[in-house]
Amino acid sequence: MLDHIVLPVSSFVSSFTFYSTVLGELGVEPIKRGHRRAGFGRNGKPEFFIFEGDVTAPGLHFAFVADDRQMVDDFYAAAMAAGATDNGAPGLRPDYHPNYYGAFVYDPDGYNIEAVCHLFEAS
Repeated sequence: MLDHIVLPVSSFVSSFTFYSTVLGELGVEPIKRGHRRAGFGRNGKPEFFIFEGDVTAPGLHFAFVADDRQMVDDFYAAAMAAGATDNGAPGLRPDYHPNYYGAFVYDPDGYNIEAVCHLFEAS
């Protein structure tokens, strides 16, 4: 349904570093970069853009797809090491659905970002 998301950030440099590190754990990389703006994605298509501007709604929530639960764990560890604030450690969220495995953090601007895997994995 969505083609791309554009997010204002208070500091391009710190947000670019944060998202490069954290999204890299999900196989997402910087694809396009300009003056105080960048687009991240997979397979050459940027889908998540940041630009330096006024942060208008830090309560926004974004969930990024993880291919497996280990990617969720790696995303969370990278985010915490990069200065994120915890908003829910990796784990099953059976109240969402039985296979919902996610981790939640707040980025440097207070946006609630998540990595989620919906696949069943035997323990």
